[in-house]
Amino acid sequence: MSKLLLTVIHRPEMVPEYLEKEAAQGKTEDIARQSVISASLDIFRTQQRIAHENGLKTTIQMTYASLFNDEAVAIAKEHHRVHGDEIGLTLLGLPCKEFREKYKTKDFCIWHFSMEDKREIVKDVFGKFQEVFGFFPQSTGSYYMDAELVSYIKAQYPMVTCAVATCWEEGPKAYRNANNSWYTLNDGGPWNPWIPSRHNIHCPASGEADDVGIVAIPHLSRDLLAVFDGPGSFYGTHPQNVLRGMVYKEGEYPYLFNLIDQYRSLDKYNNGFTYNMVFVGPGWMSKQGRWEAPYSLLEKSYRDCMAYYGELKREGKAEDMTMAEFAGWFRAHRTYTEPTCALWKDILYGSRKQIFWYLDPYMRTCVDMNQGGALVDLRPYVAKLERPVGIGTSHIWDCSYPYLVQSFYRAGFFTHYAGEGSIKSCKVSHAGEEVDLCLCRTRARFSQEGKNRILTLDSVEIEFRDLTVTLVSTITFPEDTGEIRFSRKILTTSRKGAVVHVNDYLTACYGTTEYPEDLSGVVLRCVGSEGENMNDAGHRVAEILYAYKCREETMQGATRVEALVPQVQTKVVAAAISKDVEGTIREGYAFSPMYTLGLAKDLRENEELTTCLKVEKAV
Repeated sequence: MSKLLLTVIHRPEMVPEYLEKEAAQGKTEDIARQSVISASLDIFRTQQRIAHENGLKTTIQMTYASLFNDEAVAIAKEHHRVHGDEIGLTLLGLPCKEFREKYKTKDFCIWHFSMEDKREIVKDVFGKFQEVFGFFPQSTGSYYMDAELVSYIKAQYPMVTCAVATCWEEGPKAYRNANNSWYTLNDGGPWNPWIPSRHNIHCPASGEADDVGIVAIPHLSRDLLAVFDGPGSFYGTHPQNVLRGMVYKEGEYPYLFNLIDQYRSLDKYNNGFTYNMVFVGPGWMSKQGRWEAPYSLLEKSYRDCMAYYGELKREGKAEDMTMAEFAGWFRAHRTYTEPTCALWKDILYGSRKQIFWYLDPYMRTCVDMNQGGALVDLRPYVAKLERPVGIGTSHIWDCSYPYLVQSFYRAGFFTHYAGEGSIKSCKVSHAGEEVDLCLCRTRARFSQEGKNRILTLDSVEIEFRDLTVTLVSTITFPEDTGEIRFSRKILTTSRKGAVVHVNDYLTACYGTTEYPEDLSGVVLRCVGSEGENMNDAGHRVAEILYAYKCREETMQGATRVEALVPQVQTKVVAAAISKDVEGTIREGYAFSPMYTLGLAKDLRENEELTTCLKVEKAV
């Protein structure tokens, strides 16, 4: 197992939301309340001491409020000198007397402001930092930073090399779990460090010309299965996330260490690269307790977490880096087109469920082995959608990168009505019976051959009334192509010569939340190589302009089926690699607002259907 690269980040918030609310019970608001500031500094010192006692250096991300506090500044300078801690600057923690007097607002989210105000705030915050420390920071961050903001920071302060840029899967599920009060929707981004595109912070850059100029890290390292399935803030390597999720018993939390170890194991899928981070503010260790846990348990959880990382470091299994140090390492060791992969297993409930995450400059996608290897999430990064956020834009609070497939937000296979949900799967039919592989649980093995990442799924057995079929799926991700190749092979049939119909299909839409978007203007096409209705390129074409009319077109000898989705500047193509394939395009209706692309073929024993799904930028 390769060394785990670790970044520990602390921020001296002067007025953490949780502490301020507790101190202000029954009192009028006072953002400069000294009792809160003193308690916050005590906790910050404690967090720093715990890390240093375990031989770990930190990145101290100073908040704007902390820059006006002599004690916080003195601590940062001392720990930089003695322990080698980096002094960075976060755009979290803006609220303070000075900020509110100037900007006349209680907003604290940098991404919510107009671009004009963002520039002014950045100028204020970076200027104050330079005034206090005599230099500009090399790292910055927030819960979310849009590409326009990062581009501005990089242009004005070129020494900035690293930023906390988004929080993995902080979407509708987190909003619901926070009593509909967490107006921060930013899911659809990477779970691991990446070099962002200058067009959209979620998208990995495709090359130097597309590089926004920094290395980005996620706000927290999450459980890639539990967070995707459920609330987005319960399960992470931040120890107080685990306490908030109540994943502990009698003061012990083996899940936390299992989660850290699962991140360590990701070296198997990423050419030896494995990374983890902890990003902690004082509000998480309130003396009043949090998440039904007393302060003693809050502190113990942090001590135990840092002790585990310290032990890994002493054993040569982990290396601690500041944010700037990590940015330098990442640029020296990772390429633009190199994908990030994670074959992730369930460590929370102990099931045998597996999912596989894949991320590159073309797409982010997720394969669910519990649904037979179905694609349950697909984000078309290749479109590099420019989606400015904040006041004055059309996305004031919705920072998410749109999906084409999202089975949790848009029903997936398990719908309660006659329509279709968003998913990519395969149907096998025989003599009037049909089985979707979503009903066939399986497991997967990962391998790499050159620049191909390969998922080989365990075979599944499909039982019809008079026939039993064994089928195996192989899913291949060729690097730097924007393609996913699917092989569906019939291994055995219980009756010699029996034929089954195999339909590899994609049912998709687009959006960022659970609510349907307008599909008007989507164009569906089925393309063949010869026959009637030829176009200028010499191809046979059937076309549907989406109008919610339930229309369907089928073509024998199809070479590809495709959907042009102008709303997200994307074309998604399913191409036939096998010969003599039947292509189908189908539009939905208002109560089932989806579109479906299908490629099908009759197969016998030892025959296979091979297809290629590709996402392209629509021009």
